[in-house]
Amino acid sequence: MEAASESERSGPAVGSFQPSEHQHVRYNPLRDDWVLVSAHRMRRPWQGQVEKPPQEDVPRCDLSNPLCPGAVRANGEVNPQYTNTFVFDNDFPALQPDAPEPDACNHPLFRAASARGVCKVMCFHPWSDLTLPLMSLAEIRAVIDKWAELAVELGASYPWVQIFENKGAMMGCSNPHPHCQVWASNFLPNEAQLEDRTQRQHLQERGVPLLLEYAQLEAQRKERLVVENADWLVVVPYWAVWPFQTLLLPRRQVCRLQELSDSERDSLASIMKRLLTKYDNLFEVSFPYSMGWHGAPTGPRLGADCGHWQLHAHYYPPLLRSAAVRKFMVGYEMLAQAQRDLTPEQAAERLRALPEEHYRVRPREVA
Repeated sequence: MEAASESERSGPAVGSFQPSEHQHVRYNPLRDDWVLVSAHRMRRPWQGQVEKPPQEDVPRCDLSNPLCPGAVRANGEVNPQYTNTFVFDNDFPALQPDAPEPDACNHPLFRAASARGVCKVMCFHPWSDLTLPLMSLAEIRAVIDKWAELAVELGASYPWVQIFENKGAMMGCSNPHPHCQVWASNFLPNEAQLEDRTQRQHLQERGVPLLLEYAQLEAQRKERLVVENADWLVVVPYWAVWPFQTLLLPRRQVCRLQELSDSERDSLASIMKRLLTKYDNLFEVSFPYSMGWHGAPTGPRLGADCGHWQLHAHYYPPLLRSAAVRKFMVGYEMLAQAQRDLTPEQAAERLRALPEEHYRVRPREVA
């Protein structure tokens, strides 16, 4: 058991409310739930698990790595000698296009439904030692274009296309090669259903898309703003759960990735590079995270009804105190509700103040 500090035993001082000192709960309108903010907990000592630093000496090309150009994958297929992005069907897919219907059950507590779809893997670059913040703007733009292409291709048949990247072993990534996954399903997943409901309700009640209104407010207030440009802004959301969680938002209403103009795709590449460079610079480590795009549902039935939606990307990084100490979502978080250990404003201030030149390429001071 961790020893409680004097400030924890006595609690924060009683007086006027200070978000950085007094615990409180914040409402997340996108998920219709609450998060407990207890920033004073950052003063507690840590004697828990310490993570291993990520591998820094990743070989640029290793034919034993199944994601490299020319490598042989588990199913025996040989990757082409690709020079930019490369997409292939996942060799171990969670969803397949053909599966039998589950047996019917006459009790409501034992319901099942069909789950069909496709799972693809997308390599960002042929080099294994290059992550997105270290790629050129043109290379990141190629990734964005391929995302949009896949969204169109898979969205023609499936109502949900989930683009997501797990970066780092800490987030369950089994291969250091820069890549993401794209899963398309014949059903709307839980998070998609929830965001569809809350955004639809907000538009009905206030006459403006939820995340469009939110982006305009955050652009004015700036206290949770991390980076911005003419088309995009990145904030630590008011309701953030993970310590350095961010939300990437367009300034105009856009329902889906494929609707972005050329200039918006260029500025998206720029703001992604700036954000991910700041992430790496925070603890001078290749920053782990899970990220994903949420856009309006697709398919022939749902494709037209998207006036309440706003395209956005979630970034969920686990690191809390250092490159070796992460935030654990256990105990109270699993059994009651989410809890965070520093305010979103504190997190945004730290990220905002970081340089936008990557620590691996900027000159080092000589002692």
